[in-house]
Amino acid sequence: MTGAFLNAIGILLGGLLGLALRQSLSLHTQVFARSALGLSTVFFGLRLVWLSLGGTILSALEQILIALLAVMLGFGIGRLLRLQKLSNRLGRHAADLIASAQTNTPRKAGDGLAACAVLFCAAPLGWLGAVTDGLSDYFYLLAVKSVMDGLAMMGFVRSLGWPTALSAVPVWIFLGGITLACRFYAAPFLAGYDLIPPVNMAIGFIACTVTLVIFEVRKVELANFLPGLALAPLLAWLLR
Repeated sequence: MTGAFLNAIGILLGGLLGLALRQSLSLHTQVFARSALGLSTVFFGLRLVWLSLGGTILSALEQILIALLAVMLGFGIGRLLRLQKLSNRLGRHAADLIASAQTNTPRKAGDGLAACAVLFCAAPLGWLGAVTDGLSDYFYLLAVKSVMDGLAMMGFVRSLGWPTALSAVPVWIFLGGITLACRFYAAPFLAGYDLIPPVNMAIGFIACTVTLVIFEVRKVELANFLPGLALAPLLAWLLR
């Protein structure tokens, strides 16, 4: 659960920095942070793909093609299941909670905490990172997300109050639960058939698309890619 722990610590540190610093980060610092996060996401995504490759060059190319096929087919299935629309609903619900928390009502602290918990838990990068942490102890994607969430918390804690930083607890429980489920249930089954690498490769490619969102190049329906995680080992097994 290293990744989930780092994510929680990032949120708490972001909350502390937000309370300690009187001014928001300068535009130059924000641009630098965005660039660093985008490049880090690509690097750790492609590194995960590289570490998952094995065998000859032809075998590696076959593995890459299977992973890419799983991602594309998974995206189609995700659209049919309307996973992104469900993710958008969670985002709108969190936005409504934030709007409510910014009013002078007794529910302010609770709404802010709930809104941040929903936002941080609903991020697809968190799910991807929790899966790789559980399957292969690859916590780097969650480490990147911890910085993203920490920077966001610096702003939330100023406008919504210090209790919003306590959203680190449900985030740790949620992502940690996914990690433990993958480690004790999914990993032993997949490892028995040597099917963990295809899952990791699919996650690596999906993680690279997150960069488009970070750099605001275009909107990406990240949630729709998630079925690719199940298709990757299935296709790898069928095409052996």
